[in-house]
Amino acid sequence: MISREHLENNQVWYYIVTLLLACGFGLLWTEVSSLLEQAVTVVLGILMYGMFSQIPFFRLKEALHNRRFIYALLTVNYVAIPILVWLLTRFLPDYPPLLLGVYLVLLTPCIDYVIVFTYLGRGNEKLILVATPLLFVTQMLLLPLYLWLFMGQEAASLVHVEPFLEAFLGLIVLPLAIAVVVQILAKRGHLGSALLDASAWIPVPFMAITLFVIVASQIDKLSGSMEMLIYVVPVYIAFMIITPFISRLFARIFRLDIGAGRALIFSGGTRNSLVVLPFALALPAETSLLVTSIIVTQTLVEIIGELVYIRVVPHVILIGKD
Repeated sequence: MISREHLENNQVWYYIVTLLLACGFGLLWTEVSSLLEQAVTVVLGILMYGMFSQIPFFRLKEALHNRRFIYALLTVNYVAIPILVWLLTRFLPDYPPLLLGVYLVLLTPCIDYVIVFTYLGRGNEKLILVATPLLFVTQMLLLPLYLWLFMGQEAASLVHVEPFLEAFLGLIVLPLAIAVVVQILAKRGHLGSALLDASAWIPVPFMAITLFVIVASQIDKLSGSMEMLIYVVPVYIAFMIITPFISRLFARIFRLDIGAGRALIFSGGTRNSLVVLPFALALPAETSLLVTSIIVTQTLVEIIGELVYIRVVPHVILIGKD
């Protein structure tokens, strides 16, 4: 029987196989794949609950104990990386939907599988784990600010408040509230604890299902977006190449140990594509297709990049005793 640890440690390969199957399915059976669009919201909601249920919201105080790491984490993710993202987007066409998609995905640090990647890259994954509540709250608060700073009224014209709010409440707040309730119940009895343990099995398979549903339902429509996607891939690659060195610099400035430094590198380079996906789906139809494609494209580039990270980070970028 496959263990949960096996699923988590090999999730990248599952995602790659899933993406290949989704591309084939979506291109060969376009009529069926179009029906998958109706399942996106349900599948994504379940995935969000599974991810949120594993965030240790009641360990936020513990996360704040390692202040040097937290200061470095916040500085990299909310000062250095936004500046880098703004500079990289100077090489993109001045097309608001394109820029919105890139900003959505690159300005939000990952709060889920970055933990596993950090572990595989011989970093201190426990530091990332206990910092996830702080990262989640701060990115939800700061993302609107960054969109306003970088795009101003252009962002407001693209983001219609009502569907955006519905997506936030239905796909972020509701799964989050249920996850918090389950964590509270887990502290009070065996039933809640069993439910929380069962929820831990959700993220990897539902991440794969979500990728399959989204890619299979959208791949046939990407021909109209391909001209724009060609522009963003070099930006995503440049982002993954540059961020480790920025993070290493701040790891030295804040005098982090090797494990914490590697954790900082993985946090800086890994983005929160699926958490911002509900916002893309809430956009008007034509804009939504392009923005969703831009976000999913970042996921594809990132998965390949993480396979490089887990080998290069501990052996080239930040070498030291594990």
